[in-house]
Amino acid sequence: MDSLFKELYKYRYLIVELVSRDIKKKYRRSILGVLWSLLNPLFIMIITAMIFSHLFRFDIENYPLYLLCGQIIFTFYNESTRFAMLSIIENGILLKKVYVLKYLFPTSRVVSSCVNLLFTLPALFLIIVVTGAKFTFATFTFIIPLFFMLMFCLGVGLILSTLAVYFRDMVHLYNVFLSLLSYATPIFYPESIVPEQYSLILKLNPLYFYMKAFRQSVCEGRIPEADLLMICASIAVVTIFIGWRLFKRYQNNFVLYI
Repeated sequence: MDSLFKELYKYRYLIVELVSRDIKKKYRRSILGVLWSLLNPLFIMIITAMIFSHLFRFDIENYPLYLLCGQIIFTFYNESTRFAMLSIIENGILLKKVYVLKYLFPTSRVVSSCVNLLFTLPALFLIIVVTGAKFTFATFTFIIPLFFMLMFCLGVGLILSTLAVYFRDMVHLYNVFLSLLSYATPIFYPESIVPEQYSLILKLNPLYFYMKAFRQSVCEGRIPEADLLMICASIAVVTIFIGWRLFKRYQNNFVLYI
């Protein structure tokens, strides 16, 4: 796996170009452009907060900020893994014509999704200020779980991009899985309402740990717990190792199926 990071660094300029292409493609012919990355999570957060804070009355301090943190993390995972899954298939024509390191495509899609996430941070800080949430130096430690999640999404992206080449049904199945995952992740509800017999579902959900660490930094204004960060790091390392090994083993046959 060490060779993976060495080659990613070696071809960093190409990755930057691919990320730039993805960003320009996403906001092409959009009047507001990047501003949508700020407005979209705000609109969704406001609508969802109005509905759930009145209908369910969750006992959560600063529910709008709690909700926005959950949305940011889940949207990043959703977007990055879906785009990475299709990256090899979408660039099939190019891969058949010239030799290009194949894993650069899922990597660039995950990184471009991370850039889109960074565009939403002004909205996050705006809600912190408006709601009077605790804002300390520790708030900026959200970058730690975010980095681990970037690695985790890259690992998942490598796995999905490999499977999607050989099993096109994976694209449709994964969309169903994401719908289930959105309800199995405490995005808009507190984990305290989950019955004890179903609490294992949360513990088996990697997003739960990244979301919890992110909220400890942003919502509580403190450095995430060391044990929690260790779990996040371990999940990321294991996932990217599995993804890299699987991708490396089957990448030479991609051109036969795309």
